Amino acid sequence: MRKLETMLLAGLGVSLLTTANAADMVVIINPSATAPSKDEISNVYLGKSLTFTPVDLPESSPDYAEFYHKLTGRDASQIKALRMRLVFTGQGQQPKSLADATAVKKAVTSNPKTIGYIEKSEVDSSVKVALPLG
Repeated sequence: MRKLETMLLAGLGVSLLTTANAADMVVIINPSATAPSKDEISNVYLGKSLTFTPVDLPESSPDYAEFYHKLTGRDASQIKALRMRLVFTGQGQQPKSLADATAVKKAVTSNPKTIGYIEKSEVDSSVKVALPLG
């Protein structure tokens, strides 16, 4: 019984540690733009709405997968398959992939119709938080 309790407690500790290390993500927009709803943001990133031009972090970034999971409940492979289908049928295009949070902020700052996501800790006065994804 002791071994089972130890394993359960170790698993719980790993789970809590993983949750604690997960970055708080936020969707950002230009300070002059009106914040869209979570559903609108989801539709923009799923290619179902053209109200904003979305920018992405690289697929290799851990923030990429976390963002899509928190926003849509889908994993990165599901997002990739959906996008490939949209591009193939001519109904959408891939968001532009930018190198890092600095590049995302720069894109959002320079165009009021651009929307992006970064870690909450990267937010500064050049952008406005449209949606916290905690």
